Amino acid sequence: MNKVIITCAITGGAHTPSMSPHLPVTPAEIAEHSIQAIDAGAAIVHLHARNPETGKPSGSPDLFREFLAPIKAQTDAVINVSTGGGGPGMPVAERAEAGAALKPEMCSLNMGSINLVLAEMAAKDRDWKFDWEKPFLESTRGLIFRNTYEDIEWILQEIGVKGNTRFEFECYDISHIYTLAYFMERGLVKPPLFVQSVFGLRGAMGAHPEDLMHMKRTADRLLGPENYHWSILAAGKNQIPLATMGAIMGANVRVGLEDSLYISRGKLASSNAEQVKKIRTILEELGLEIATPEEARKMLALKGKDQVGF
Repeated sequence: MNKVIITCAITGGAHTPSMSPHLPVTPAEIAEHSIQAIDAGAAIVHLHARNPETGKPSGSPDLFREFLAPIKAQTDAVINVSTGGGGPGMPVAERAEAGAALKPEMCSLNMGSINLVLAEMAAKDRDWKFDWEKPFLESTRGLIFRNTYEDIEWILQEIGVKGNTRFEFECYDISHIYTLAYFMERGLVKPPLFVQSVFGLRGAMGAHPEDLMHMKRTADRLLGPENYHWSILAAGKNQIPLATMGAIMGANVRVGLEDSLYISRGKLASSNAEQVKKIRTILEELGLEIATPEEARKMLALKGKDQVGF
């Protein structure tokens, strides 16, 4: 199918509540933002949970259930549960607990360890709502977001094999494509792959157009263009420009407040749906068609919403 899948990453775990009044935190807010984004054109919603009292990222399956149930009931979207859910400092079984328990159609899977540095976001003067936010951001100068081969294989077995869940393979660097190719050669992942190339995070792949093209060339060489669907995720100000460039090259796209809090230079996005509407308008102006959730399921060989565990 020559259609573009729009993924919307609703809240994530990197941005903190003080950075935007529009960042969804409670289960009700996450559900509302998700449903609006789906109505705007997102076929997939990529989801994290947060403690509704503090805004901290959480891997609790019970918190996930609170917003997954209304999303499933009111939409036909593909629900993608993050396996980085509770935060990069947690053991893999704890941060991926929701994916293992809920058996969704999709989970995210980071394909390698990275230096994930968010400390620059702590330098800006803010009225901090919670006392954990600034120390958490500053602490990432010494953070390694661990995703070892052992961790990756645990997720592939415990969530992929046991739950019949497929993955959004998040590749933050060229080495992550090599890792994905290794697991494909071993038969632990099977086409069609959904490869999410990640650009513009401090400590990982840059956001230059040459980086994007190098990632595509490498994926074609190692995975085979017939074996994967490509998607573009770019952080901050790079979100819309790189997604547009990728789409012109045949990629799918990801937007959402997890990846950027802004809709334009210096202007906070009022919702996830606002970003979805913007990228959809650009794609349609380019003559590209937007994939429905059911079309996305067929493209990615997903098991169907009636087969999930929630």
